[in-house]
Parts: sequence; C-alpha cells; structure tokens
Amino acid sequence: MTRATRILVYGVTGSGKTVLARRIAERTGLPWHLVDNLTHEPGWIEVAQDEQRRRIGQICAGEEWILDSAYGRWIDLPLARANLVVALDYPRWISFGRLVRRTFRRARDGKPICNGNTETWRRAFASRDSMLVWHWRSFARKRARIRQWETQSASPRVLRMSSPRQTQAWLESLGPPGPG
Repeated sequence: MTRATRILVYGVTGSGKTVLARRIAERTGLPWHLVDNLTHEPGWIEVAQDEQRRRIGQICAGEEWILDSAYGRWIDLPLARANLVVALDYPRWISFGRLVRRTFRRARDGKPICNGNTETWRRAFASRDSMLVWHWRSFARKRARIRQWETQSASPRVLRMSSPRQTQAWLESLGPPGPG
C-alpha cells in the first residue's frame, strides 16, 4: 500500500464503495473525491458527459487521489492512472441487502447525499433512476469487469475483496485513522 497514491474503489451498487473510500482516505491522508458530487448537480441533474470527463480527468491527472466509483463513460481515465483498484466483489445478497437498508434509511431521514440531493420513496421505487433497479441491471457486468481486470497484466494492481470481513482486515492493515 505504501506505493498506492491513486486509488479507484470499484464495485456494484450498494457494495460500500463510498464508505470504504472515505475510510481509506482517513487512514492514508490521500484526498478522496465523492464521484456523485462530480456527476450530479442539485435536483439530480446529471452533469454533461464531456464535463464529467473533464472533472474526472483533472483529478486523475494529479499524483494523489481516491475515487469511490467509475462510470462506464469515463472509466478509462482513472484506469489509465490508478496504481491500485480496490474491487468490492461481494455476493449479490450482501450488496443488495446493504443497498435496500441504505435506500430505506435515506428515504426516511431525508439527509442530503450529494450536492443537496436526497433519496425519496418515489425515486427509490418508481423512478427509472432507481438504484435498486440499477443494481440488478449492472451487477453481472460490473462483477465480470472486476474479474477481467484481476487477470489482465496491463491493468493497475487489483485487490479483489470477496467479503466485508476481508475488506475490513485489509483496511486495518493500513493502520489507524489519522487525526482529524
């Protein structure tokens, strides 16, 4: 880990990418960039694709960063510069269970997620943007991508985590969180 200064945390929706990225940042001091803040404006307005690429490209040009996701439209940018991909490859029941609990909690408490946006019951269950639906649509594709990266020598180093316990043990190996 001493050489990893550009880290992509990748996984299926609900796997815990954002929480893990924040915790890695706390332990390493590396700057963490919340991808949802870069890709969605207030009112859940999606940032134009060229602007998303510009924003992500600017971050990836730096020598130190952590991204908590990578969208297919610009995944090439962090992959070209990352020196570590932490891939959360949990069974569906774990990631979907986490996603359901998170969605219910967010819809109930109304806490802002990114740029003032909040989860609503309608968005969770009756919207074409439902994260619950997205999980089912993207699970197999993202999982296959992780496993492909793991076998490619041209990819950045990939740490494929198959359980939350394995992920926690690795995180603890980084040392305690820093002050602050």
